[in-house]
Amino acid sequence: MSTSAPQKTLSKIAAHRLQKELSEWQVNPPVGFKHKVTDNLQKWIIEVTGAPATLYANEQYQLQVDFPEHYPMEAPQVIFIQNAPLHPHIYSNGHICLDILYDSWSPAMTVSSICISILSMLSSSTVKARPPDNDRYVRNCRNGRSPKETRWWFHDDKV
Repeated sequence: MSTSAPQKTLSKIAAHRLQKELSEWQVNPPVGFKHKVTDNLQKWIIEVTGAPATLYANEQYQLQVDFPEHYPMEAPQVIFIQNAPLHPHIYSNGHICLDILYDSWSPAMTVSSICISILSMLSSSTVKARPPDNDRYVRNCRNGRSPKETRWWFHDDKV
């Protein structure tokens, strides 16, 4: 069971776009990612494997991607589930501070491009640590608050 709020059904445009992305993914998945097949087009579970020669080499994580009614005009919600990686831009509740998931979202982006950006963010990290405000942020997110409700401050382009 997910803690996210109930979603409206996908628009025809969103459903068509997701079917197309899923078909393309099955033919050419991004390296290091595996889509776990379910019958829910609106929620994808994606297995992530850390890239070789990085701090996260061969470590396994899971992303949950929840698609809004008006995808791709609106960004999906993307969070790590279960044990989120220790990273300066990933909170212990799985929320990810990455501009393309919020302010810099473009309808031209796909699930594959999101995954590649997340893997790049993980791969470029030089330290395994939580964000400095992790405890306060997670405490403020109780009761299932979505990361899309956060006003993120994107200021660190080094990790």
